[in-house]
This record gives sequence, structure tokens and C-alpha cells, in this order.
Amino acid sequence: MATGNSNIEVRAVNSGRDQKTFMRFPYDLYADDPHWVPTLRMTERELLNFKPHPFYQYANSEIQCFLAYRSGKVVGRIGAIVDGKHNEFHKEERGMFGFFETIDDSAVAAALFDQAKAWFATRNISQLRGPANPSQNHTWGLLVDGFDSKPKFMMTYNKPYYEKLILENGFKKSQDMYAFTGHIDMLESLDPKLQFVADESKRRFNVTTRPIDKKNFTRDVEHFLRIYNSALPGQWGFTPMTEAEMKETAKGLKMLMAPELTTIAEIDGEPVACVFALLDYNPIIKKISGKLFPFGFLSLLLGKRKIRDIRMVSTNVVPQYQRWGLGLVLLERLVPSVKAWGIENVEFSWVLESNKLSRGTLERGGTKLEKTYRIFDYDPS
Repeated sequence: MATGNSNIEVRAVNSGRDQKTFMRFPYDLYADDPHWVPTLRMTERELLNFKPHPFYQYANSEIQCFLAYRSGKVVGRIGAIVDGKHNEFHKEERGMFGFFETIDDSAVAAALFDQAKAWFATRNISQLRGPANPSQNHTWGLLVDGFDSKPKFMMTYNKPYYEKLILENGFKKSQDMYAFTGHIDMLESLDPKLQFVADESKRRFNVTTRPIDKKNFTRDVEHFLRIYNSALPGQWGFTPMTEAEMKETAKGLKMLMAPELTTIAEIDGEPVACVFALLDYNPIIKKISGKLFPFGFLSLLLGKRKIRDIRMVSTNVVPQYQRWGLGLVLLERLVPSVKAWGIENVEFSWVLESNKLSRGTLERGGTKLEKTYRIFDYDPS
């Protein structure tokens, strides 16, 4: 399908060959970038629905990928995504764009966005948001500040010029997300005020804490899903995760997760809060070029104990116990385990700019704002 730019052709990804080309393009684009880390290929294939994924099994969810060519050479790519769960939950008709990669060329970016907008128009969708790969529950956001270091595991990375290209196509900033970093020493000595809050919370509610139980992994995943979906509906952009989606994500992380780097808090035997940290596998993933087979998975497992950086992914507390310091109680249990592992650096990501409670706690704890990611909205009206 031709575009308005006469020397650029945008084609829908339909064949297996097209899919391989779509996935290959970033490897060429970032060939000389020391900070870029590929997504695990097996994971990306599923998130693109090149291999079935539960995200796309929800009603009205779909994706169409496009490739931009100039003189027969791939120069860009984009995914047009309908998140049926998001639209149902937020009672709107909005499209998501994701998996966006391009050379530094306004005409190429315009051709990709024009084609995505045209595809959405056939579904009566005009409002867009992104980048989402493919949703808020997976990886999303455009890096706009903090290009001088590698991203942590399951965080995005992109070329600095992407923001300019997105803005040129009518998008505007909707929300920022932050990554804060700190040394393990910061976790050992909480601000006295924060320590008091944690101690008071434990006393008031008689809280008990424990790591995720791998022998009862499915049960604890169900606890996490319930807490996650209960804790976050008031946050900007939140969309509940389906049970099938959570189980698929958990299945992929089970072998990579370290139980001792997780915490579930219980009150009267009922799980009410949870946190988990993920080891930063990205240095290993870069070495294996995102390929788990035939030997990449072995490299991940053998290198696991040598990893010294973690990413605090999710700290969630059910509504009736929020603002009572349970998040601090969760983190407090992690400190001895984190020290025993030999962890040195911690990234807390991502944190919404509108989440003033979490931002304030991290800032008071002495963490440093390391990276900023941005979500953009497009509204033709």
C-alpha cells in the first residue's frame, strides 16, 4: 500500500517473512548503540501476536503491524493496537501505537503514523495513545531523558529523536513515568520518619510477611493478580490484567524470578500487599542477542547469581490498607535478602508523575531520578 510520500511504501505485515523482517529491524537500527538491549525474542513474538498471547484473546483486541520501505530497504515499523480491555474499562474507543522504530526521518514517521491512523479509522477509532507494547501491563512509554545508560530489565529504550517525530504527528504529552535509582545502603537506613511509619503499621495491624512460595506459585500469582487489580484502579491509565494474561506473564518469569526478592504481606492470614523485584538480566540478554535457544536460557540461569542490580517492579496494597505504611513494611522484609544476594543497585520503575505518594516516599528515601519515560495522546478534535 502506497503512502502520500512518493518514495516511501508502507506495507502491512502478513507473512512469516514479514514478521521476521519486523523483528529484525531494531537490530540493524541500534547496531552501534551500546545502551540498546533487545527484547527477548520469544517474548516479543508473543506480544506482537506472531505467536498467540492472551492479551489478544480478550474481546475486540487486535494488532496490525506495518513496515515502511524506501527503495526496497526497511526504514521503519509500527504496530496499531486495539486494547479491548482498556476500552471496556475506560468506556472509550482508543487505539494504541507501539513497537515503533524508525530512522531519523520525518517523512518515514509520518508515513507510518498515517497508515496506522487509517487502519484505526476503519474501526471508527480516532483517539490514540502510546507507545504501548502492547499495553500498560507490559512495557510502555518513550524514553525522553536518561540516554546515558542501559535500561533495566523490561524497560524501554529508544532513539533520542523519537519524541520529535511523535510530536510532529500531532501527539501531545499525556503523562510522564519515572525511574528512580539508589544504592542498597539507602535501603538499610530508612529515614527515621519512614521507619516509624513501618513500625507503627506492623504494630497496628499485626502484619506478617513472607516471600512468594514457588511450591504454591499459582496460588500466589492469583493473590498478586487480586491485589494488583484492586490496588491500582485510581491510577492514571490503569487497565486490569486478565487472569490469563497474568498467568502467561508469570509463566515466563517463573524461572527468572528469585522468590527471596519478593514479599507478600498478610493480615489475619489474608494477603493484602505484595512487592517483587526482578533481577536485571539485561546485560546477559544483550550478550545472547535476545535469543533463549539453544544456549541463551542456560546463560541466563548460570549468570543469575552474579547479577548485582535489581528493578523494583510493583509495590501494591489493597485500598483499605493504603497510606498505612504497608509498602515500607514490604520493602523492609526485602533488605536482608537483597543484602544476602549481593545486590548493589536498585531501580524503582516505573512511577507515574501523578503518583505523588510514591514519588514523595522515594525522594525522601534519597533515591535519584535517573530516567523519564513519556506517554503521548493524539486527539484530532
